[in-house]
Amino acid sequence: MHVPDGFINAPVSAVTGVVAAGAVAVSLRGARRELDEKTAPLAGLVAAFIFAVQMLNFPVAAGTSGHLLGGALAAILVGPCTGVLCVSVVLLMQGILFADGGLTALGVNITDMAITTTVVAYALFRGLVKVLPRTRRSITVASFVAALLSVPAAALVFTAIYALGGTTDVPITKVLTAMVGVHILIGIGEAVITALTVGAVIAVRPDLVHGTRGLTAPLKLRVGGELVDAPAAAPAAARTRSTKKVWGIGIVTALVLAGFVSFYASASPDGLEKVAHDKGIDAKTKQHATSDSPLADYSVKDIGDARLAGGLAGVIGVGVTVAVGSGVFWVVRRRRTEPAPERAPEAV
Repeated sequence: MHVPDGFINAPVSAVTGVVAAGAVAVSLRGARRELDEKTAPLAGLVAAFIFAVQMLNFPVAAGTSGHLLGGALAAILVGPCTGVLCVSVVLLMQGILFADGGLTALGVNITDMAITTTVVAYALFRGLVKVLPRTRRSITVASFVAALLSVPAAALVFTAIYALGGTTDVPITKVLTAMVGVHILIGIGEAVITALTVGAVIAVRPDLVHGTRGLTAPLKLRVGGELVDAPAAAPAAARTRSTKKVWGIGIVTALVLAGFVSFYASASPDGLEKVAHDKGIDAKTKQHATSDSPLADYSVKDIGDARLAGGLAGVIGVGVTVAVGSGVFWVVRRRRTEPAPERAPEAV
């Protein structure tokens, strides 16, 4: 669902840019509360993993493919504010390095793919886990449903943006029907990937899943005939557990997916590309500003072997995304832990 330059006119693109910038600013403040000694190192990994999995287009209908958007996965694992930042970092790297998603449309893409999917998915997930039985299976089911519905929600937001600033004269009802229809199918793939990933993390390190925090009632002890909260010794011990093993497994998985498995991804156009071509939305598409990038179209230039060129581009993308993402989240985490400056005594 990467919107290229030329789909949306300049005024509406500018407005969505302001919306995206405001949401990122709010998310930077909110991420300070979400990031702790466990989630901060993992946030950059989540961004890199989303980048890698987005390279794996899967077939959803005749001549159409889809790929992970990632907002639901990021929100559930590291929190909604941090999730917005994760997907935004991915979109920025894709736009600058790989000519994927227009630069003037970056605000549209962040509003649609980062903000919408993250907010919708996290709200649904938290609502579901509060009413479902508190079991591992319920967490997986809630992840599936939240991810599934976040994708057509993004399709609806794109349709609304197109209705306000589309550069072609296509009936909005046709755009709405086509976009929502194909993205419900894509949402199934998103849901499967999200549920499997969250389920895998829950199985080995449930303490790392941000979305399940606060769902367990504190242990009670009877003291003097009254129930009181038990000491927090066990949670404190859990916080000291290293995340290095999870991080290592995650980064190796992302590198394998982007560097090797991506070669076998579907070559069919994704949902937005297919709808744009069929309905004529792409009539005024502009050439990407970085179309001559050495990594454009996820292939390293001047390497004749397509498998090697694509795999190397994927590995570079994972490395750059994890480096940029980790740097952003390290700065945010550091600002949270820095003590507030002392105030000077007021004169009497």
